[in-house]
Amino acid sequence: MKVAAKLEHINEQIVGACRTVNRKPDEIKVIAVTKYVSTERAVEAVEAGILNLGENRDEGLLKKWEVLGDKPNWHFIGTLQTRKVKNIIDKVEYIHSLDRFSLAEEINKRAVKPVKCLVQVNISEEESKHGLTPEEAIEFIKQLQPLENIRVEGLMTMAPFTDDENMLRNSFRGLRKLRDQIMELQLDYAPCTELSMGMSNDFAIAIEEGATMVRIGTALVGEDG
Repeated sequence: MKVAAKLEHINEQIVGACRTVNRKPDEIKVIAVTKYVSTERAVEAVEAGILNLGENRDEGLLKKWEVLGDKPNWHFIGTLQTRKVKNIIDKVEYIHSLDRFSLAEEINKRAVKPVKCLVQVNISEEESKHGLTPEEAIEFIKQLQPLENIRVEGLMTMAPFTDDENMLRNSFRGLRKLRDQIMELQLDYAPCTELSMGMSNDFAIAIEEGATMVRIGTALVGEDG
């Protein structure tokens, strides 16, 4: 199926989820996760009107950048190795996976202007997932204050891969509550308004629980070609 048709279906679901909780669809950024698809499929996504693309490895991002350049906003959504920061720092709009001080220091050092970062939180505290615990996240964000090129725009999480709606809602709700706690601190460098949560299987639930960014791969750009 063409990306344009998939996008139309996704947008209908977003409208429905927003209507359920009295939100506006334009509050939601759709990030097409192109990490498993070809450059041609990524081009098709941009031509369909998608403004934001997500990659989880520097190699994939750089390969697609050669063709697309800065036409889309690039989101780095995977675990970022400190030594790879220099490869992507001048190309990405957001880094969704800030989870340690050494990485923040490297971003701060390499950046020529403040970088929009999301702190990755392992809200479900699963051993298999990256990210800080909710308790660690608040202290971590406070420690970032001296780093002038780090701007904490929000939080990111990966919910458990499950069909249990209550478990999903609890995860998303937990991230939203943590975000609200951080907003109450009124830190100039950490406005923390964004919530990056929800993927192909659960993005509608995430929107109902407050997501401002949803990262959609299979349901949007899957079936490459």
